Amino acid sequence: MNGVLSTLGRVIARRRRLILCTGLLATVVSGALGSGAMSALSLSRFEVPDSESRNVARVLDQRFDTGSANLVLLVTAKTGTVDDPAITSAGQELTRELSTQENVAEAKSYWSAGGTPALRGTDGRQALVLGRVPGSATEARAAIEKIAPAFTRDTAAVTVEVGGQDWVFRQVSQFSTQDFLRAELIVLPLVFLLLMVLYRRAALALATLGVGLFSMVVTLAGLRGLAAFTEVSTFAMNVTLIMGLTLGVDYCLFMVSRFREELDRGRAVPDAVAATVATAGRTVLFSGLTVATSLAMLLLFPFPFLRSFGYAGIFVVAASVTGALVILPAILAVLGRRAARGKPGRAGISGRWARIAELVMRRPVITGGAALTVLLILAAPVLGLRIGLPDDRVLPASASSRQVQDDVRANFGQEETDAIHLVAADWRGDRSAAIAGYAARLSAVDGVAQVDSAAGSFAGGRLVLPAGGRKMIDDAGSWWSAIPTQAALGGDVPGLIDRLRAVPPPATVDVGGYPADLTDFRDALTSRLPLVLGLIVLTTFAILFLMTGSILVPVKATVLNMLSLAVMFGVVVWGFQDGNLASLLGFTPIGRLEPSIPILMFCIVYGLSMDYEVFMVSRIVEEHERGADLRTAVTTGIQRSAPLISAAAAILALGFAAYAGARVSLLQMMAVGTALAVVVDATLIRAVLMPALMRLAGAANWWAPPPLRALHARFGIREEVPAAR
Repeated sequence: MNGVLSTLGRVIARRRRLILCTGLLATVVSGALGSGAMSALSLSRFEVPDSESRNVARVLDQRFDTGSANLVLLVTAKTGTVDDPAITSAGQELTRELSTQENVAEAKSYWSAGGTPALRGTDGRQALVLGRVPGSATEARAAIEKIAPAFTRDTAAVTVEVGGQDWVFRQVSQFSTQDFLRAELIVLPLVFLLLMVLYRRAALALATLGVGLFSMVVTLAGLRGLAAFTEVSTFAMNVTLIMGLTLGVDYCLFMVSRFREELDRGRAVPDAVAATVATAGRTVLFSGLTVATSLAMLLLFPFPFLRSFGYAGIFVVAASVTGALVILPAILAVLGRRAARGKPGRAGISGRWARIAELVMRRPVITGGAALTVLLILAAPVLGLRIGLPDDRVLPASASSRQVQDDVRANFGQEETDAIHLVAADWRGDRSAAIAGYAARLSAVDGVAQVDSAAGSFAGGRLVLPAGGRKMIDDAGSWWSAIPTQAALGGDVPGLIDRLRAVPPPATVDVGGYPADLTDFRDALTSRLPLVLGLIVLTTFAILFLMTGSILVPVKATVLNMLSLAVMFGVVVWGFQDGNLASLLGFTPIGRLEPSIPILMFCIVYGLSMDYEVFMVSRIVEEHERGADLRTAVTTGIQRSAPLISAAAAILALGFAAYAGARVSLLQMMAVGTALAVVVDATLIRAVLMPALMRLAGAANWWAPPPLRALHARFGIREEVPAAR
């Protein structure tokens, strides 16, 4: 590999202007293609393909022409109650008008459903009109976006506000996109200023920023092309915007530093380019492989939402590595000695980071123990982690859909839009008594406010309303709608699903509806989690082994990465689940964490932590293979890599932290947790715990059993600096 990379570096130096022109053309073309990415990407729901809940949705749609309501109109009477003649007339007209909308397949309301208490507020001043807009998440939400303005009203008799699950998540998508674009406008000039401080050369700062932008636009173009063949979520764009800039800048920092180091050694510019690509380029290549591997594991989940993050991660890493290994060296070849430091960098092992490493290795137990204590204190809240399901409170209180749902939570004892559907799809014969008996038993389950059936509506085990006009039975089967209480929805939703499934059915019954969708999503997510985490650990372990030939170094890296992740999740639990950061960041804690975003955070942070491990270990191994003893190799490697790692961490942390001001709490959680993990990893873990553990391990750092030593001798890749020509 070193020979190939060295040759690549020499070719780049010779063909630098052609490569720069090609890179500029690729950036322009990718920018043009990527500009249409947003319209090509899809919106997603928390659904599991071919799950029980999805099968229920298909049966209800195809045989009963019904399904979960995803559009809500909250009607508030300005005077009197919703039973007054004027309000009743307005409600009936609103229901009829909604039912005539082009994309609305079904509409019902308190007034059209026989005065069902499930759609009437407890104070009598509010009632609901429910609509079902069929289609994919993208189709339904686009239709609702057109409907919502027309039905947001303030008349003499009533006010009408629009809500519902699909409108909630449409606004989540809108707010997220706006927040990301606003944050990027803040991050770009700040990153440029940081690069100016680090490089003291405007050309290098612009070149590094340019590679980050190249990474973003190439990824967006790739996602647009991929969307022609498979579903790609709009949230993949968010990962692109965050990681494209930060990873591109991260890799360029190491390439520029190595180029300057080679110039300080007196190499000619073409030789310095070749040496940079062969050494730092090799490290960037391995680093990119570790990050891409972590994010690629998201493809193992059966959800377009998470798989899209995997697609974006692979594209963004490939583009960042290409920019750092090809485009940046061409720029360095053009700049030549104008890219050099003002004063030659110091050789040897003197410097602040070297002194810290020496101090740590003189007292590895004390210094390492102190750092470990701090990290364990930060990680401790993770023991109280509670996984739950998301709702409208991920939005700010100012969001219109959130305001509607706040009113529903406060003034309605139950939530029909979150009704749980139970379907007996293959059940013939005389069923009247069995339908009523099953509905009565379901209505007695703790957490169920009302059960609608072909035999009528039941509450507390008793019939409370006669059968309405809904089609709930056909020649081959029947279905029931269990409406949960607000208290049940705010508690253990999977437990409610389990209690309903435990009620003896009169026939084979499948369970669906939005709460069942979320429960199936959570179960499918957690069932794949051990496989995904295991493969991430194994593949990154193999990559580090190929780099070092050691067994202990990959084990140590894995342990330290897990510690970094524990700190991240500890702070996330303390700050977001328990709400200790709520007043500072302006979000509403709900006492649980939605599972998919933490999994994305795990993959990002694990990859970035291994990223820093690769950069630092590669320099230590380089010194070790040159014959330095352990302490000298560690000290020199840290002194040469830690300043870059700390600078890269600062830029990465800034890139993520800029989203802490987002209006969607899921983004705030990802921003704060990831930024903190990056900073902790680059300081306490890499600068203190890593040298302490290497000092304690001594010669065992480089140990491997004979079969693996032979494997590494055959397939391992060593750092070799090419000779000058």
